[in-house]
Amino acid sequence: MMEQPATPTAAMQLSNPTHHFSMRFSSTPRGARLARRLAAVRLDSWGYPYDCTAHADVTLLVAELCANAIQHGHVPGRDFRLDLKAVTPTTLRVEVTDTRAERLPTQIHDTAHAEHGRGLNIVAALAARWDWGYRPEGGPGKIVWAEYEATKTPASSAP
Repeated sequence: MMEQPATPTAAMQLSNPTHHFSMRFSSTPRGARLARRLAAVRLDSWGYPYDCTAHADVTLLVAELCANAIQHGHVPGRDFRLDLKAVTPTTLRVEVTDTRAERLPTQIHDTAHAEHGRGLNIVAALAARWDWGYRPEGGPGKIVWAEYEATKTPASSAP
């Protein structure tokens, strides 16, 4: 499990991803919900069907990062952007860009019974790597990203 990054790193620029989805959404719960649903549809079209573990895990990564963007990165009148990339046949990358650079991602470790504050713990548990950085194009805000090493195996059925 990756701990909270000590310092921001430059957002890694990926060249030539095999699949790419990018869209801006309103910084509202409705925008985050739409981002999650569109990411789920896109993953299915890329060959990660709804019943596979990778689909469930990456959709959860999208949900957590988008929820953080609207809760902690919201600036009135500004959107957040979701980028979903299939970088290799087994690496999926989620990037969420918001417009508040002064509110940095923080992973909290003493939240066993807390109602909030576990989002980045979930991200750290699911992702092979995650980090954040300032927007490379120099605009206001930051990018929080997570990479997932995927398989297309069916998700286990819970009784």
